[in-house]
Amino acid sequence: MTISKGMVVGCALTTLVGLIMFPGVSLASDQSRAKEILQQSCVQCHRLEGKADSRFNLKAPDLIWAGSKYRRPWLIGWLTGKEAPLYAKSYRWDLTEAPSKHPVVTESEANALADYFAEHNKDPRVTVGAFDLSRVTKFEAGFGAMAFKAHACLGCHTINEDGKIIGGPQSTALHASGQRYDQDWLFRFGLNPQDFVPHSGEFLADATEPQLRAVIGYLMTQGASDFKYYEPWTSPEFDMASVGRGKVIYKEYCSQCHGATGKGDGPAASGLDPKPAIHANIPFEKLPMEYLYNVINHGGPAIGKSSNMPYWNLTIGQQGVADVIAYLKATFKGSPDGAATTATVTAPSGSQSDACVQPRKTAKAPDSFLAMTNPLAVSTEVLQAGKTLFQKSAKPAACAMCHGEKGDGKGMMGAALLPPPRNFTCNAMMKDIPDGQLFWIIKKGSTGTGMMSFSGLPDDKVWQLIHYIRSLAR
Repeated sequence: MTISKGMVVGCALTTLVGLIMFPGVSLASDQSRAKEILQQSCVQCHRLEGKADSRFNLKAPDLIWAGSKYRRPWLIGWLTGKEAPLYAKSYRWDLTEAPSKHPVVTESEANALADYFAEHNKDPRVTVGAFDLSRVTKFEAGFGAMAFKAHACLGCHTINEDGKIIGGPQSTALHASGQRYDQDWLFRFGLNPQDFVPHSGEFLADATEPQLRAVIGYLMTQGASDFKYYEPWTSPEFDMASVGRGKVIYKEYCSQCHGATGKGDGPAASGLDPKPAIHANIPFEKLPMEYLYNVINHGGPAIGKSSNMPYWNLTIGQQGVADVIAYLKATFKGSPDGAATTATVTAPSGSQSDACVQPRKTAKAPDSFLAMTNPLAVSTEVLQAGKTLFQKSAKPAACAMCHGEKGDGKGMMGAALLPPPRNFTCNAMMKDIPDGQLFWIIKKGSTGTGMMSFSGLPDDKVWQLIHYIRSLAR
């Protein structure tokens, strides 16, 4: 299976360059009107039939597959001049770097053309229903975003990332691709872009079908502000979850590392770094279901944690994941006194003593990071934004889950981790940690600890978080 840098757009409708109005043409029927527009104008630049050909032999994108390729609302908007140009530097970037302005037709003519495409320009290679848009999860879309970059798609296509348009403006803009394309056509295109635009600079990536599906899912969220993500934990398997079956699964698989009673003392634990989580100390009923599902179904690296935690989805299936989560919730209620081992010792004078400094073997950040200082000025707005990230919205998990709402290392998962989470209220420790070191650790995680990677968190949000973390030190 392959995906491409031109992945979702080697042949976009970009310039339908030629749909102009002919006031003298009779409007006897919508279909005849559409055919007249196509024959008298569109075919001057676009092909309506034939086989795929190189972009360098064409004047504009093929419309051979238009009936399978485009979503009708977008197509109507494009034909009536309501959509932005698809190619910032034109379809034939070898000839010009100026975008073409597309002529417009009336609303009724646009509808007639859409009807014509739907009837006459279907792609027989596209399997309707091959890509189930209703099953795209937030995690899969996030993974697709990473794969999109990893396979160099960003080199030619623009996307919207946190409100900013990024990427190379050489090929079709994809920051509204979810409004534009039919998902089944997009998936077929991704399987082999050269089937549609051979020898046109289209890149073939070495990707599995699940990776491709993740990329397509991600692209279908671009421009779709109301996209509804699928939540697997609402599936029928979770309605049928069995604590008894989950207990068997836990014994057969999980206890190898986490131990028979969840104390993190399984036979594999002695050789692992970081140590397995101590399930007996975690109040599983209080953990977000999204977090639980992702770490068990997709594995530790999926949420920035250790690769020692496998992805169990292929081994135990959706029902198995549901069953073991039911067992975890029913069995482990958490440490009675929260995250111990991180207590702060206060000197008689009221100032903190060095006893709050936690021993660590944390790797030192590269010099380029250590030279960094927080570029954001401290303000009420910045601190509030950092607080929201810390307590609620940081992904893959809110910092407070481990570090506690007060930042003292006593979060609901803190007692499960060895070594325990950082106590950010310890000024004696925090004052000696440079901004760049904090930035580096937040972005990449900390080997040998439970600190996960927040690589997907935008830089400005990391700096907001750092300001807030420093405000916790006393």
